[in-house]
Amino acid sequence: LAMLRISGRGGSVDKGEAVKLMASAAKLGEPKAAYNLALLYLDGQTLPQDVKRSAELLRQAADAGLPEAQYALATFYKEGTGVAKDPERAVRLLQAASLADNVDAEVEYAIAMFNGTGTPKNQPAAVALLRKASRQGSAIAQNRLAWVLINGVGVSADKVEGFKWHLVAKTAGKGDPELDKQLSDLPAEDRAKAEAAAKKWLGSK
Repeated sequence: LAMLRISGRGGSVDKGEAVKLMASAAKLGEPKAAYNLALLYLDGQTLPQDVKRSAELLRQAADAGLPEAQYALATFYKEGTGVAKDPERAVRLLQAASLADNVDAEVEYAIAMFNGTGTPKNQPAAVALLRKASRQGSAIAQNRLAWVLINGVGVSADKVEGFKWHLVAKTAGKGDPELDKQLSDLPAEDRAKAEAAAKKWLGSK
């Protein structure tokens, strides 16, 4: 009902009533209500901006297992928004959210593992997670996967597969001039294979 009130579906917009309903639901332990209320405190339009209160509500929702809240709270810990910076805690939250198939968390967790930021470096596991997120349609993951496959970092080089993902990411608006240049230097036969593989992937979506 709070979401209907805030959007004006099924009646007029009533943000004050929406906030009251959301707060009541959050107090009763509904994680989605706590998460949505946290976003309102973060946004600062419907409610006065209060990043600390936003962090508290995100923690409530994250502790209840809501992946979106785990990812958002991880960002807070990574950047020190409303909480003290804590890269290790951020990574633990990213890991939890990625296990629940939150694609944004998968990408961030993979990057953390690849670089050893807040967690032991594990490039093979990072690449496997980038593959998963790429198949789930993340253009950022596709771009990162293209880089590691083309340059053979943390995994055996596979230029055809790498440029396939580069071309797929490019269609989603995640272009990369440096990879474009490398693609133009690729032998014509391999370039044709990469283009065919990208076309096949895009056609299956």
